[in-house]
Amino acid sequence: MIYISLLRGINVGGQKKVKSEDLKKTFESLGFKNVRTYIQSGNVVFDCLNCSSNKIENKLKEVFNFEVKVLIRTKEEFKKIIDNNPFKEKERTYVIFLSETPKNIPIDEINKVKEKNEEFFINSKEIYLLLPNYGRTKLNNNFFEGKLKVNGTTRNFNTVTKLFEMVS
Repeated sequence: MIYISLLRGINVGGQKKVKSEDLKKTFESLGFKNVRTYIQSGNVVFDCLNCSSNKIENKLKEVFNFEVKVLIRTKEEFKKIIDNNPFKEKERTYVIFLSETPKNIPIDEINKVKEKNEEFFINSKEIYLLLPNYGRTKLNNNFFEGKLKVNGTTRNFNTVTKLFEMVS
């Protein structure tokens, strides 16, 4: 089975530094096959028969001595994520991958902080965002984690597309 894993918060602002080759070796040490990384922000594609985010998180803590949340999606799930993108514009589109489907979605609270030119769409374990100015938006990963009470990690849609190309 082909998987794509997304690590939250590595190599951001000089924190939790992990070189791509070290990340690849760590995944290979778990017995995963055809391990490939994409840009140095915690994107790993691999083949595995029996894998879990907990298994990867434990190994990363053992090797790098810090905790990292890992979100995993299958090739088929990634295809659906791409197909379900409600926004035609891909340059300013982002996806927040959530660890689980949120139990409560406070739409009114989200709309209160949303700028007029920003859009969002929540679909199960993903949030699609259309953001003209991602660097200054209040609709960021930390905001959604706090409001939805689940872990998440964000990727721009170009990265999402590239990761799917890697497994296709």
